[in-house]
Amino acid sequence: MTDMDENSPVFAIAMAAELAEMHPQTLRQYDRLGLVVPGRTRGGSRRYSMRDIAQLREIARLGSEGVSLEGVRRVLELENENRALRSRVSELETALADQLINRPGARVFAASATGAAVPLRAGVRPQRNTQIVLWRPPH
Repeated sequence: MTDMDENSPVFAIAMAAELAEMHPQTLRQYDRLGLVVPGRTRGGSRRYSMRDIAQLREIARLGSEGVSLEGVRRVLELENENRALRSRVSELETALADQLINRPGARVFAASATGAAVPLRAGVRPQRNTQIVLWRPPH
């Protein structure tokens, strides 16, 4: 059995239309326009995911606020681009953190008993009675 998530195409068009509070023909039109493109079964039937349903509801909300279908398309494109960019930033942050932790000479600082910041060599623990760690790269 496969794992289900918000992107799993499970709803037939009639159920998706009911969940989105739209007519099935509206979903077909949005599919033709490329606004919400559902998955397809081997036989070609549309299957909508929970993410598709949420997107249909967002289209309805934007339409009720007077946004044209072309405006809706642009909003959805920007939201998808934003989501992809956030994912890429997260990947890059993880890679950077790994680089900082694993690079030779990574710097860790501690506070001495007098309050001065003192560097510690990688793998060296601060003296418990006189120093506390101020910063070290996340693990």
